[in-house]
Amino acid sequence: MKKLMYWVGGVLVLLVVIGFLARGYLGMIAMTLFMEPDQAYSLDTVPEAPDYGNEAHWAALPDRTDSADVTPAPDVADNQATAAVDVFFVHPTTYVSSAGWNQPMDDAAANKGTDEWVMRDQASVFNGCCKVYAPRYRQATLYSFQDQSGSGEKALDLAYGDVKQAFTYFLEHYNQGRPFILASHSQGSKHLDRLLEEEVASTDLLSRMVAAYPVGFSIDGSNGVSVCQQSGQINCQVSWNANTADAAVKLGRPGDVCVNPLSWQADDQFVSVSGNLGSVTFSSEGGIDKDLADAQCVDGSLVVTEVTSERYANTPFGPGNYHMYDYSFYYMNIRENLEERVAGFQSANALSESQ
Repeated sequence: MKKLMYWVGGVLVLLVVIGFLARGYLGMIAMTLFMEPDQAYSLDTVPEAPDYGNEAHWAALPDRTDSADVTPAPDVADNQATAAVDVFFVHPTTYVSSAGWNQPMDDAAANKGTDEWVMRDQASVFNGCCKVYAPRYRQATLYSFQDQSGSGEKALDLAYGDVKQAFTYFLEHYNQGRPFILASHSQGSKHLDRLLEEEVASTDLLSRMVAAYPVGFSIDGSNGVSVCQQSGQINCQVSWNANTADAAVKLGRPGDVCVNPLSWQADDQFVSVSGNLGSVTFSSEGGIDKDLADAQCVDGSLVVTEVTSERYANTPFGPGNYHMYDYSFYYMNIRENLEERVAGFQSANALSESQ
C-alpha cells in the first residue's frame, strides 16, 4: 500500500509539473496530440470546391451586412458605400479539426470563427478606406503547418488554389479595374505571399495595388514586391509578427520583413505606447484601448512589451506570442495608414494622368 501511495503521489507531482509547463501552450499541445487527420490527404476526399458566384462563399462583401462592417466607436466610420478602393482580404486559419485536411465550405464552426473573430477584429480595419471583399476557401487544417508526411503541404496547395480562384473572380466580377489593397493574416498571408509573387509582381496589377499587408506569417521579401520604407509609400508591402522578446514561440525569423506598424518604417526604432492611436478587439466589449502596445522590429519579429490586459489574453501559441493580436494591437494606426496610402495613391495617379 505504501508503494502504491508513493506511486500515486509521484504521478500527481508529475501532472502538476506538466500542467505548469503546459500553461499557455494548451492550444499547441492539443494541435500536436489530437488534431492530426486520421487519413492521408487524397483528392478523392477533398471537400467540394467553392463557387465564388455564390455570396455564401464570401465572408465579407461590401453591399451586404456582415461582420466586416463593425466599427469600434461611433465616430469611426464604415465608408464602404463610397470607397474608391477595394480590399481583397484572405483570412487566417479557423479550421482546427482532425476530420479532414481541408475545410468544407459549409463547416459551421470554422465559418463562425471567421465571421465572429477575423471579420470583426481584422477585416473591419479596412472598412474606412475600402470596400471589403473576403473569400471563404477550403483552408488547410491547423495541423498542416507541422505535418511532415506531405499531406499538409497538399492541403495548403489546395487552399491556395481557392484563394487564386477567388482573386481572379474578384478582379473579373467585382473590382472592375479599380485600385485595390491586398491583405491577410497567418495562413492567409502564406497564400497571399504566393499570390503576390505569381499573380501581381511583374504584372500590370502591381501598379493598381495601393499596398499589400501580408501580416502574421514569415514573409522573407522574395515575392517581387518591394518593402514599404515609409508611411505613405505605395505599390509595396508591409508585414510583422508580434510577440514579447522572451516568447518561447516566435513566428518572425531573422531576415523576415518587419515593418513597424507604429512608425511604418522597416528599421529597429522603438516606438512607445504614446505612438499607438488605439488597440481594438471585439471579442469582449469592444471599444478602443489606449496605451496598450508599443513596438520594435528585432531580428524579423515585432517585439512588444508584455501586455497585461485580460481583453488580450488569448495566446494559444504560448505566453508572449501575440499572433492573435497582430491587427488588434495596432488597429487605429492601421486605419490611419490605409487612408494615407490611399491618398498617396490617388495623388500619384492624378499627377500621372495630368502629365
